[in-house]
Amino acid sequence: MRFPIEERFPRPSVMGVVNVTPDSFSNGGVNFRTEDAVASAHRMVEEGAALVDVGGESTRPGSEGVSAAEELRRIVPVLEELGGSVPLSIDTAKAEVARRALELGAELVNDITALRGDPDLAEVVASSGAYLCLMHMRGEPRTMQDNPTYEDVAAEVTSFLEERLHFAVDAGIPVERICLDPGFGFGKTVEQNFELLGRLGEIVALGRPVLVGLSRKRSLGRILGDPDATTGPLSASLAAAVEAYGRGAAIFRVHEVREHVEALTVAAAVPR
Repeated sequence: MRFPIEERFPRPSVMGVVNVTPDSFSNGGVNFRTEDAVASAHRMVEEGAALVDVGGESTRPGSEGVSAAEELRRIVPVLEELGGSVPLSIDTAKAEVARRALELGAELVNDITALRGDPDLAEVVASSGAYLCLMHMRGEPRTMQDNPTYEDVAAEVTSFLEERLHFAVDAGIPVERICLDPGFGFGKTVEQNFELLGRLGEIVALGRPVLVGLSRKRSLGRILGDPDATTGPLSASLAAAVEAYGRGAAIFRVHEVREHVEALTVAAAVPR
């Protein structure tokens, strides 16, 4: 029997990112080799990560998908090598990949499609007892930044996540195992991302822990004056994480673990 997700990952909890891909927007394939990915995972836990999120398919803007077989080829050696020695989540929208990762010790499925990408994924999560993160994304990675439009970005993202939460619960996944991710950078302009951050409390009000992935997002680089930025600096990532924490975010998906753990520890020490 698993603890409720908010007990397993009390706020603020940091999730380290290990992309086992050759084309990640954030690190250009630095963890593509199994030995590098394994070393990064161990380092992140030593630096204070509560969880390490392993993914074998890039979801950067404009990226093309890969097959389940290729995704498995990338991640299985990493998960086998780690052998349950670090707490893991699997960043995938594919039931076949999630099933194998859970067998190898992953405890959370981080699905950018919010159970819309593979009709079998909900059953895999429900039957395994795994935790689940449901994320908002407009379109798909290949097209998501092609002029995304909203009447009210925060209201629409909140409504979407509420609907997907109900869907997941109806599919047999206990509500206490689910967290929500507004999907910063996934089908949103710079202005929409910052509007969403400012109104994060509307998603928090849904009553589930909120995971945010603001680390290195290109909106952070662009708000600093570079209109062609594809990533943002660490300083901006830390500022965004602290702002999100102040607005109720619980889990922080990041690339630089130690710095985020330190910044969030200070933020959490301030009486509210």
